[in-house]
Amino acid sequence: MKMSFSAQQIAAVVNGEIRGNQNVMVSDVASIENAHEETLCYINEEKYLHFLPQTKAAIVLMSKSLPFSGQTPATLILVDNARAAVATLLQMVSEVMNPRKKGIEQPCFIAEGVEVPDDAYIGAYTYIAKGVRLGKGAQIYPHTYLGENVRIGDNCTLYDGVKIYYNCIIGNDCILHAGAVIGADGFGFEPDENGVNKKIPQIGNVVIEDDVEIGANTTIDRSMMGTTRIGRNVKIDNLVQIGHNCEVGESTFICAQVGLAGCTIVGKHCILAGQVGLAGHLSIPDGTILGAQSGVPNTIKKPGMYMGTPAIDAAVWRRAAVAFKSLPEMLRTINEISRNQ
Repeated sequence: MKMSFSAQQIAAVVNGEIRGNQNVMVSDVASIENAHEETLCYINEEKYLHFLPQTKAAIVLMSKSLPFSGQTPATLILVDNARAAVATLLQMVSEVMNPRKKGIEQPCFIAEGVEVPDDAYIGAYTYIAKGVRLGKGAQIYPHTYLGENVRIGDNCTLYDGVKIYYNCIIGNDCILHAGAVIGADGFGFEPDENGVNKKIPQIGNVVIEDDVEIGANTTIDRSMMGTTRIGRNVKIDNLVQIGHNCEVGESTFICAQVGLAGCTIVGKHCILAGQVGLAGHLSIPDGTILGAQSGVPNTIKKPGMYMGTPAIDAAVWRRAAVAFKSLPEMLRTINEISRNQ
C-alpha cells in the first residue's frame, strides 16, 4: 500500500490534534508491533502504550482517552477514536487503490430489455437474465450470475463469482464478496410413506436490505414461502450458512462459520461469534451476544451474553469451564470416599 501523506494532511482528514512534527511523511501503514520508518500506526487500547517510547513509526494515531504522558519519537495525532480514524483513512486509500469501474466487458450475456446504468460496470463472463434491474453505480465483477427478476440497488458491489437466484432483492450500498450464493433452495424435504425423501419446493425469495456486507462463500437460502430477510446494516463474515425463512435484525454481526437453521429469527444489534450454531424455529432477542462455538437449541428470552452448548449465561459457563478440568480429580476423590464408607 503506497501513499505519501504528511501529519498535517492526516490530521485535517481525521480532525486530529498533532503533537510533534506536522511535516513528517508516511508512505505505508502497519500495526504498532511491526512499525518501521515512514509508517502510520494507531493505538486504541492502553495495553499497546508500552510500544510508544521505542517505536519506529513516523506517525501514531492515538485515542485521546489513553493515559500517555511520556516521550515518543513518533508524531502523535490525537483523535476521539483511533480505530475509527484509521478506518476513515483506509477508506480513502482503498478508493485510490481500487477505483470504481465503468463499462461492459466482453464476453458477457445481458438479456434483452435489461437496462445497464451509464455509470455501472459489468465484468467479463457475467450472466444477467431477463427482468433484472440494476441500480446506479452497480459494480458487477466477472463470472457473476443474476437470475430472472433479480433487483440490485444503487451503489452495490458484487465481487467475482457471486450467484443470485431468481426473484431475490439486494438493497442499496451492499457488498457481496466472491462466491456468495443468495437464494439457493432451502433444505426442505419430507419422507413419503416408503421413507423416500421428497423435495419440498422452495418458492420464496431472499431480501437483503440496505448497507449489508456478505463475506466470501457465504450462502443465504431462499424461503419455502415468503422471504428470508437480512436487515439493514447487517455484517456477515465468510463461510456462513443462513437457512430458509430466517430473519436477521439490523446492525447484527455474524462471524465466520456460523450456521442458522431454517426459521431462525435473530434480533437487532446481536453478535454471533465464530462457529455458533442455532437450531431452527427459535428466536434470539435484540442485543444478544453468543460466544464462539455456542450451540443454541431453544429460544433465548432474555438479552445477554451466552456461551457453551447448550448455550447458558456466559458467567455461569466460565465457572463451569474452570470446574470441568478438575472433574477427573473430583471423581477420584468421590470414588475414594465411596470405598471408605
